Amino acid sequence: MLTQQVTSGQVALVTGAAKRIGRHIALRMAQRGWDIAVHFHHSADEAAQVVAEIRQLGRRAIAVRADLGNVEQVKKIIPQVVNQLGRLDCVVNNASLFEADSAADFSQACLDKHMHANLMAPIMLAQDLHAFLPADVPAGIASVINILDQKLFNLNPDYLSYTLSKAALHTATTSLAQALAPKLRVVGVAPGLSMLSGEQSETDFQAAHKVTPLGRSSTPEDIAEAVCYVASAKAITGTTIVVDGGQHLIPTQRDVMFLAKANSDS
Repeated sequence: MLTQQVTSGQVALVTGAAKRIGRHIALRMAQRGWDIAVHFHHSADEAAQVVAEIRQLGRRAIAVRADLGNVEQVKKIIPQVVNQLGRLDCVVNNASLFEADSAADFSQACLDKHMHANLMAPIMLAQDLHAFLPADVPAGIASVINILDQKLFNLNPDYLSYTLSKAALHTATTSLAQALAPKLRVVGVAPGLSMLSGEQSETDFQAAHKVTPLGRSSTPEDIAEAVCYVASAKAITGTTIVVDGGQHLIPTQRDVMFLAKANSDS
């Protein structure tokens, strides 16, 4: 059975850490003194670059490859991290499948893909971290941070399977916080529109990014800062912090990306 070893610094696993927001989270946590396991699926070169940057910061880092839709591969992640880095204190479930569908073209296959990657994997990683932690671990130290979406607080019908998977993960955040306490805290962080996505143009992104009470939505740096805070906030569990510049406070009937494009075309 895996056991916690004495190492210098806490260890975090960040899924989908080779690119985009996951990369920002991994680097910011390393800057704050964390050793990092950089999970990736296809982006081996990018993951190696993130590992190199973290090591340049004086922290330990490894790359861990796994398909989050594959149960067997998911079950190997935490043992690999613990075997190589000696311990694990935090899992950031950042990786996410994001494919477009709607009520008109919804399919079981699309829903299954989203549920496996966006729900099953985060729950199993939380389960495995909880099982790994010693029974006498001080309450509040270890955590699972689920990256959600402000969309859950401002629903629209676009990206139906993705939304359903994130809604289920939001509910799981509360349920797991109850079930896995006191050994493990479980918290959600819900970003707003933070980076270009899909076929969105830079012009459309900038327009959509401003559709908030603060005149700006979240940036990758905002999300990384929120994750670092939650990872060290020993009294926070079972809740979700929305980091979106108030984007969720402005009701929309379509995803904000579509609204921005419609406005620019009109």
